[in-house]
Amino acid sequence: MPGRIAFALIAGLALHAQAASAADQSSLPMLLNQGEQLLVFDWPAIRIGTGEYPDGPTGVTVFHFPERAFGTVDVRGGGPGTVNTDYLRQGWGNRELDAVVLSGGSWYGLESTTAVATALKDDGVRDGLWDNLSLSVGAIIYDFGDRRLNEIYPDKRLAQAAYRAARPGVFPLGAQGAGRNARSGGLFGCNAYSGQGAAFRQVGELKIAAFVVVNAVGVITHRDGRVAACYRDAGWPEELRPADLFANYPASRKGGWNPHATDQAATRNTTIGLVVTNQKLDRAQLDRLAAQVSASMSRALQPYATEFDGDVLYAVSTAELERNVDQSETPNFDLDVLAGEVMWDAILSSVPRQPEIAKPTGIAADARAYASYAGEYVFSPAVRVRVIAEGGRLYAQASGQRKAYAIPLEDRIELLPVTATRFTVPGRYPLLLDFSERAALVVNPGHWQQVGRR
Repeated sequence: MPGRIAFALIAGLALHAQAASAADQSSLPMLLNQGEQLLVFDWPAIRIGTGEYPDGPTGVTVFHFPERAFGTVDVRGGGPGTVNTDYLRQGWGNRELDAVVLSGGSWYGLESTTAVATALKDDGVRDGLWDNLSLSVGAIIYDFGDRRLNEIYPDKRLAQAAYRAARPGVFPLGAQGAGRNARSGGLFGCNAYSGQGAAFRQVGELKIAAFVVVNAVGVITHRDGRVAACYRDAGWPEELRPADLFANYPASRKGGWNPHATDQAATRNTTIGLVVTNQKLDRAQLDRLAAQVSASMSRALQPYATEFDGDVLYAVSTAELERNVDQSETPNFDLDVLAGEVMWDAILSSVPRQPEIAKPTGIAADARAYASYAGEYVFSPAVRVRVIAEGGRLYAQASGQRKAYAIPLEDRIELLPVTATRFTVPGRYPLLLDFSERAALVVNPGHWQQVGRR
């Protein structure tokens, strides 16, 4: 009996060590301020830094206001995740806001917001006096579930690196920063790749900037009414419009109009954003700016602010412009309308180029190569994929807690060759498996890839 107890204890310690190792993110490679498509604008009062863990992939975006700013917040979604939201609503009317932090990682990513606050203290920008505490606020998106095979999240290390790398006037667009693994259109099964967007407009001395991370359950919509990005069902029209989807609702999301039923994870969606102006606004005006811009986003995101969205919008004034620019022509309600249009531009700029769906080519099988691909590939403690070579064909089956995209848990599925080292499972969404790296399986190689080791 003592021997059995000792064995059980050793086994338990081994499992604990494995879990601890899986949770250790200290050696993960980081990317800072990455992106080929950039919005470049002139506004020294806003410094922006982005950090990413490509192994996730997931990331964080930090907005730092070196001279502090006035801020408020408008929360509309049914499932928000935020830090210091209630304090921002109190209406103190003081220039207190240091930073706005947008992050992936669901509620685990909220660590990013408090990490920026402690970085401000550790770097000597703020201290422990009651009137000089660092104030950072933030919100998160859900980027776990069926969109990736691990549970890496933006942590203190990544957020502080992004804050310290912040620079004025440069914002990476698309699947970068907090939008590194965002999706849109889950309500209709579109599951398109999304990201973070931004736009800037200046009218005379008045400046308006909008920043957004689009992880919406609704579809992103162009001004002419077309859906911006969607993996359409085979029976859907080529020029897809939200009007088509809503006219056939709820069949357009349940399968009666051909689309596949969405997974539960597709209902965990959020759009988080920030609108900034240099116009000095009182508390009521700043609240109204947040409310009107948030309401205007329902044009670009259809539907918007549902039960399954965690939509949060911050409104910030740097108060550099003491008066309205020609009050007779640009009153505050004109500022609000302009800001809504800038936000629509920002939402549209969040859409990255969508990966194409690979098509099987039917190339001749190589039995020896297939045998070398066989084995069990570990993506995380929750997901493994077993690859089987049998009868000149290649099969895959997931094991662990959940399936691996279209690779099921219950049964194996055949992998069809695209090239000698790449295989696919045909379907509505991209799924490409690459065996070109020794003892590794790369799923969907490229910007959103997942790597399993044998």
